[in-house]
Amino acid sequence: MSDRDEAFAEYFAARSDAMRGTAYLLCGDWHRAEDLVQTAFVKLYRVWNRISRHEVLDSYVRQILIRTFLDERRRGWWRRERVGVGNAEQMAGPDSPESRLVLLQALASVAPRQRAVLVLRYWEDLSIEDVAALLECSPGTVKSQAARGLDTLRGLLAPTDSGIEMGKR
Repeated sequence: MSDRDEAFAEYFAARSDAMRGTAYLLCGDWHRAEDLVQTAFVKLYRVWNRISRHEVLDSYVRQILIRTFLDERRRGWWRRERVGVGNAEQMAGPDSPESRLVLLQALASVAPRQRAVLVLRYWEDLSIEDVAALLECSPGTVKSQAARGLDTLRGLLAPTDSGIEMGKR
């Protein structure tokens, strides 16, 4: 194995699980998340020799992942089936698996770009400026997309009374 391949394999082994988690939050399906991560890393491998700043690789791969997700949603080949939310009385609390499932279902109902903003801001804990740079938009757009996404989530989660609260940052 060449040095190039070895360095790439090390980076993939170290970061693919984290990227898979981000991809899952974007699409809500582990199989699609795996496909998104694989596509992102294939795109990264194609330009691996041209990358000189390896300290910003995570941001670059995250940007590839987000763009791949948004591009797939634009193509229209993939359709999402909506599954009803379970019985609210069965919810055990905000950290229960049931509450996580309700939150993930609600997140899947948010528009793709708003979902990308929410995942990058609140899961990846990126600043507004970093999210704006990744999505190639203004910080104001990030703020409005986050506000709309949070409003949508609050509207979807409020009737279930699941104990999940979405905070503002």
